[in-house]
Amino acid sequence: MSKFHFEETDEPLDIRYDGVFKAVFTKTTQASNKALSELISALIGREVSVAGIDTNEPPIDNLDDRQIRFDINCKTENGDMINVEMTFNPSNFEPARLEFYAGKLFTRQDVQGKGRRYKDLKEAYQITILGNKKIFPDDVFLHTFEYYDPVHNISLKGKSRIITLELAKVEKVVEKPVREMNKYEMWAIFFQYLTDRNKRNKINEILEMNEGIAMAKEVLITITRDDIEWARQMSKLKYELDTQDALANAEYEGIEKGIKTTARNALAKGLPLETIRDITGLDLETIRNLGAET
Repeated sequence: MSKFHFEETDEPLDIRYDGVFKAVFTKTTQASNKALSELISALIGREVSVAGIDTNEPPIDNLDDRQIRFDINCKTENGDMINVEMTFNPSNFEPARLEFYAGKLFTRQDVQGKGRRYKDLKEAYQITILGNKKIFPDDVFLHTFEYYDPVHNISLKGKSRIITLELAKVEKVVEKPVREMNKYEMWAIFFQYLTDRNKRNKINEILEMNEGIAMAKEVLITITRDDIEWARQMSKLKYELDTQDALANAEYEGIEKGIKTTARNALAKGLPLETIRDITGLDLETIRNLGAET
């Protein structure tokens, strides 16, 4: 089999399924990094190179779960923050969800401290590839959203963007000659028709012309279901540990808040500091500070 071709008998895994998507684009290989960098570059419209990846996903129940979306949080070499995700079944409330997570991504940056400026904030991109459902009412499959005044059509020219790629809208694009396709159109066709035998020749043409997609294909053929299951188990473990830590912290904070409330009430009643110390276990300095707050 040619390095850049699928044979008619090949049965590649469907990259629209989140576990496969994550496995292809987060392997610690040059091919995987090249593929991710090229995908992001095609969607944001300028060349970038991914310098680091921090994966973060919700829990996985089993291999048949198609609702879960995998996030790939990464940074470019110049520090831009990018979150890429694939979801086969997007939510009906997808626009609000995207706005929420785009905001959280952008505000992860810290501008507090001497010498730090808003000007130094890096760009942030929330990129979501949507599988089998159309979200927006037009026929355009790639949208880039930013803050702007809709009445006067003036952009805020901010540094955060929401980019959506709706694969359910690419049926017309697949009929174009590959040489007339731009890069993001090639990626969209690759995602949507990878497992369609009737479009195998078209996919092979794209692999010949697009190095980044060829790298994605190179990684894809090495992915096994064991790799996907491992990724899911790691996701599940991370979620369980994160949840455990959050619950433990919440419990601790609740107990601490209750103790301090008891101390404040005791101070209000005029009890001696030493007595409050014996009742609550707080040190005298903390008790005095609580008294100063009231």
